[in-house]
Amino acid sequence: MSLELDNKQGLIAGNGQLPVHLAKNAKENGFEVVAISLSSDNRNELKKYCSKVYDFAPGEILKIKKVLLDESIKQLTFIGKVSKSLVVKRPRFDSLAIEFLKRAKRLNDDAIMLFLVDELAKIGITVLDQTIFIKDLMVPRGVLGKTQPNEEFLSDVEYGYKIAKEMGQLDIGQSVVIKDRMIMAIEAIEGTDNCIKRGCKLGKKDSVIVKVAKPNQDKRFDIPAFGLNTLKTMKKYKAKLIAVEANETILVDSKKTIEFADKNNIIVMAV
Repeated sequence: MSLELDNKQGLIAGNGQLPVHLAKNAKENGFEVVAISLSSDNRNELKKYCSKVYDFAPGEILKIKKVLLDESIKQLTFIGKVSKSLVVKRPRFDSLAIEFLKRAKRLNDDAIMLFLVDELAKIGITVLDQTIFIKDLMVPRGVLGKTQPNEEFLSDVEYGYKIAKEMGQLDIGQSVVIKDRMIMAIEAIEGTDNCIKRGCKLGKKDSVIVKVAKPNQDKRFDIPAFGLNTLKTMKKYKAKLIAVEANETILVDSKKTIEFADKNNIIVMAV
């Protein structure tokens, strides 16, 4: 049975355009959206599509819970990157956040998000699949632009896919950089774009990037995403190809991204 959605939806918004796209789609489909903004980079845009936008640091969990209760939110979506650098820049850890940090055996992304999901469940709030309001952004299988891969690139993609899945199993990162079937970089705390920068400095021209979902990916958080900024990083560091997992990856601003890829002979594909 399909999930019945409440008319009033909560949104916990990190960096980038994904929270804005979700809020826009939800509003256009008749939903009211109340946003908890964790980043200033999209806050003004969110105000165009949300009835209210609250500003909190990621560690202000008690304040966030209070607002959600006051707004009578029963369903919400986490979307947008909340990098650990953002946590460092705004280290406002309340007592609940400190309690979690003290007792956590690991501070990997899954552990943090599952803690938040459990805390919200205690006050009757369900965290939704990230893709419910953005199905139009999921990447279909195939080559998405005009530039086609050769056999050498496909060999790197096949190898990189296997390694990226192993890294995802360990919840380290989602992306790897490969050159001639040698791993140049594995994504860690720095994020995909900085992983590309690091890997391409070693692999030089025509490196390959592979980005995948984790095995048994929890669709409530951390679904892999990429867009124009990723391709601009690839161009700057002379990477040739990015391969993502088909139907499991979000592509932001697909038209602009594919036009940029075609203009710069970058291969974009989903496998």
